[in-house]
Formats: sequence, structure tokens, C-alpha cells
Amino acid sequence: MSGRYTEHDHEHYERPRRHTRPRTKERPSYEDAVDGVVVTVDRGRYTLLVDDATVMAMKARPLGRKGVVVGDRVRAVGDTSGADGSLARIVEVAERRTVLRRTADDDDPVERVIVSNADQLVVVTALADPEPRPRLIDRALVAAYDAGMQPLLCLTKSDLADPETLLSTYRSLGVPWVVTRKGGDLDALRERLHGRTSVLLGHSGVGKSTLVNALVPAADRQVGVVNAVTGRGRHTSTSAFMLALPDGAGWIVDTPGIRSFGLAHVRPGQLIGAFPDLDELTGECSRGCTHGAGEPECGLDLAVASGAADPDRVESFRRLLAARSEPAY
Repeated sequence: MSGRYTEHDHEHYERPRRHTRPRTKERPSYEDAVDGVVVTVDRGRYTLLVDDATVMAMKARPLGRKGVVVGDRVRAVGDTSGADGSLARIVEVAERRTVLRRTADDDDPVERVIVSNADQLVVVTALADPEPRPRLIDRALVAAYDAGMQPLLCLTKSDLADPETLLSTYRSLGVPWVVTRKGGDLDALRERLHGRTSVLLGHSGVGKSTLVNALVPAADRQVGVVNAVTGRGRHTSTSAFMLALPDGAGWIVDTPGIRSFGLAHVRPGQLIGAFPDLDELTGECSRGCTHGAGEPECGLDLAVASGAADPDRVESFRRLLAARSEPAY
């Protein structure tokens, strides 16, 4: 049985092969690239601040699966004018100084980078309406210590409840704190934010967006309300957004309200390094000691028994350590 075409038909002949350029080890130098910082990410599009211009960009293909997040210092090529309809390409991501991560759940192996290159994690919690969630605060503190960031407690709605009840839980940890109320003075908070890049983190309804609007009046972040039945807030921020404080006083990053904070990426043995005074007391620990409650011959217990360590501080540290395996709800 003969084929469809004969040797006299032009379809019979082999089609020309696709011509490709030979591979080369040379890479573009991107000498014309400009420096920028990522201020928000939305569905594969990145908003950069380049000098005083706001530039839309996409990630260049050579970056592959390398993630680009809010706070990244990047280099971009293409149309970096910031004009309507312009689009640049991110071609390089600078090494990150700090990385704030979380996982969806404690058994989720996938780490999610929230923000990079931040100095301070501001854990925002309301003293009432909604009620404080200490376990979530503990987890946020663990994430801050793991990232090498300075934590700061910001207690809002102090006109509704006494802050001392919550502060007594964290005072032994030495975590700095500020207390605010609606329409109140924010000078203490501004002083803590000055000259830093700070990430505001908290569950919905605690007043993050209200704080952002007060600190950066031009931000115009949407403010939500707390459900009277569930006692939980409504998400008003849908993505992290980096904003410059007035007069070059620093940066703040507003993040979406969180329901939980997974810590699968944090190894319990790493946490002790954030407490140098306690770390130096663990020299007598047996091999493999996690420094948690119930560990046999833990150096922390020996230090407490001899009076060399503050028992409240050791207990607070162990509470943070336990937060790694306890639910945040």
C-alpha cells in the first residue's frame, strides 16, 4: 500500500529544520539596569519604587522560579519611566538581609516568604474587640527571632481594656512595647519606627490599617470592622504593601490579616540563639537537649535551681518553644 504522497509531491520532501542560535555561556551584563525596591506584588506584576517613580514590572525569564517579594532590592531594565502602560523587567534580585517566613500550617513543607530586608516585626494586637490571641502573638515572636528581626508589641484599643494583663505575659522576655488608642498620640510608635523598615503583622480587626492611615495619611488603606457575632475582623488588606513614612523617617509594610501562623520552617534548636543570656547557660545540657520543659538535666533547670537564671524568663522562653507545636487558634 503506497503512502499518501509520492516522491514527486512537494510534501514528500523533509521540511527544513528550525534554525536556533548556538548556546553561549555569556550572560547579559545589564549595565543599563536601574535599582529599585519592590513595594507590592499582585498576580505576577511587581510595583517598584525607582527613585521617585512608581514602575510596573514583570520578572525576567532567566530568574526562573526565584521568588520576588515585597522588600526585595532589585535591578530592572526596559521602560522604567513609570508612564501609563509601561512595563519593565526585573533581571536581578539582591541578596536579602532578613527574610520573614511562615507556612500555612505546621505540617506544610512549603515556606512562604512574607517580606524581605525588614528590621523590625511589629506585632499588632487589640486589647479588646477582638480579644487578644496570645498563641498567635507567641508564634509571630518566634518568626521574628528566627528571621533575625527585632520584635515590637503594639497594643491597640487601650481605651477598651487594661494593657497590663497582656504585658505581664511578655515583660520577662524583654520585648519592647507601645500602647495606642483610637485618636491617641502615636509619638511613641513613631519613635520606634524611625529609621527602620517595619512589618506590621496581626489578625484582622486589630487596627493595622487604622495605624497605617494615621502614620501615612496618603496611604488611604481600607479600614474594616469586627463581626459582633464571631468577634473576628474582616480582611481589608489583600496583599503586603510597603510605604514610606513621611520625611524619610523609615518604611512600614502593611500585611493582610492572618488567621494562623505556621512555623514548620523553624527548628526548635534555633530559638535559643535569640536569647544569648539563656544560651550561655545551656553548656551543661545533654546532647540533643531541646531546652523545653521536661528535658532531663537541662542546663536551664540547673541555672534556675542555682539562682543564675530568672525563672519567669525561662518559662516565657519555653512557652515560645512550645508555640512551635501548639495550635494558634
